[in-house]
Amino acid sequence: MTMDRDQVWTGELNRLALEPQPAGPIGLYDTTLRDGEQTVGVVLGPADKLEIARALDDAGVDRIEAGFPRVSEEDAEAIRLIAGAGLRAEVWGFSRAVPADVEALVDLGVGAAVIESPISDLKLEALGVSREKMLERIASAVSFATRNGITVAFFGVDSTRAELAFYRRAYETAVEAGATEVVAVDTIGVATPEAAAYLVGRTVEWLDVPVHWHGHNDFGLATAAAVAAVQAGATWVHGTVNGMGERAGNANLLEVALALEALYGIGTRLDLTKARALAELVRERSGYRLEPWKPLTGENLFTRESGAVASQFHDPPSIEPYASDLVGAERSIVLGKKSGLDSIRLKAEELGLEVPPERYPELLAEVKRQGAEAGRLVSDLEFRAIVEAS
Repeated sequence: MTMDRDQVWTGELNRLALEPQPAGPIGLYDTTLRDGEQTVGVVLGPADKLEIARALDDAGVDRIEAGFPRVSEEDAEAIRLIAGAGLRAEVWGFSRAVPADVEALVDLGVGAAVIESPISDLKLEALGVSREKMLERIASAVSFATRNGITVAFFGVDSTRAELAFYRRAYETAVEAGATEVVAVDTIGVATPEAAAYLVGRTVEWLDVPVHWHGHNDFGLATAAAVAAVQAGATWVHGTVNGMGERAGNANLLEVALALEALYGIGTRLDLTKARALAELVRERSGYRLEPWKPLTGENLFTRESGAVASQFHDPPSIEPYASDLVGAERSIVLGKKSGLDSIRLKAEELGLEVPPERYPELLAEVKRQGAEAGRLVSDLEFRAIVEAS
């Protein structure tokens, strides 16, 4: 979806520093229903997953990883439901480089799948598997899947900690066995943006297939690493809604899309006006709360309490980096300890209260007193009572 640049107020510095950039569109690969569900304590049933898949599809996500069928019969059922839902998005499965996993995908009639295999020495030693044995497993699983009509993207677990020469061997083995796409994977979230760009750039040089980036957020750099990967040639980015996932979570797919579009001018097909509703649906079904200051989806983003900021509320570009309409949000004024005279004026107008300007100072003093005493915001109902009591 083409972004309305008139709703983005980021200035000229990014353009001067960054041009030229890839044009896109960059494909968005959502793994909320698989990697996201690995968040501790989250259980999404087949009906939940189907509802989320439909919302992802409606928002313009290109590919939806419907699940890992060997986890449970419920996961297999979710894949059946999603695959049969007539979505525009491509529906992908997930498998380890294990025959039984791939057979489960074949039995479900899945047309495309990520096939994963650990490739770092740390992982291989923990599993007690040699490099050569793992290469055999990769070749066998990928070739079996492709012989059965499955489009394969090879996913080297712990790519960013793998010895680079073996990383290349593993990926070349997968491509020779029939993988038509590959995923560079920052499983433990250790890659700097520069490292992500380096690994993706080398992969693009070595292999004549589309390259994906899959990153985690253990150092808070998942979005930055994803953008760097795209700049280096990745044409697909993996992520989850709200950044769900193990440990510190995955790259937040919605935030990555916003950054690509608004800051870098790199297109995606995501309809950002539906992002907040999608995030709320996933939050409700997963049972987790979101930080109110979270980028794009946080409830505080377009809510103003500070009096200094309220004085500029009439001019959104002066206090916000992009329009609330861009992401389907609404702007609002709230009252509390940090309010100012303009806050009183704006709230009175919003509530349809006729308050002469000479009353603003006394009302502000009472709002500040109540807000400080209660240690919270003053509600609209409480403000009405203050106005009526004065």
